[in-house]
Amino acid sequence: MKRFALPIRFGIVTSGCLIAYFLILSLFGLHTNVFYSLFNGVITGFGIYEAIKYLRIQDREGFSYSKGFSAGIVTGFVATLIFTVFFAFYATEVNAGFLEALSSVFFKDFKNFEGIVFFTVAIMGFATTLVLTLSFMQLFKSSNNLKKKSA
Repeated sequence: MKRFALPIRFGIVTSGCLIAYFLILSLFGLHTNVFYSLFNGVITGFGIYEAIKYLRIQDREGFSYSKGFSAGIVTGFVATLIFTVFFAFYATEVNAGFLEALSSVFFKDFKNFEGIVFFTVAIMGFATTLVLTLSFMQLFKSSNNLKKKSA
């Protein structure tokens, strides 16, 4: 469990940032515009990048691709799970008209699609996590190129 303490902490902080961003958008009535959710990728990416970077700093000699990859995945998955639970709570309990307003943007006749929306939020977060973790690990992996020593 100690191995995942750092990524879980970064996941919790990242989800807090995602929730804060969503609530700020809701203050201005922009939370039903899905194009603002593109910034969620930036927030998640920053959290994943920082988690991998700090893990590499902590475990300088023992850092490997698999450790960095698992740190990025755990960070993103924790953030996605917490944000999805918050999103479901917000959409069903805090602002009951939110899903209706969201559905009017995309579906004129489609009723009762809460499950689809929550599933989509989770899948988008998981996919973003996987792509960003794979991308960032290209920056953090050690090179296999050996430098030739001149004699």
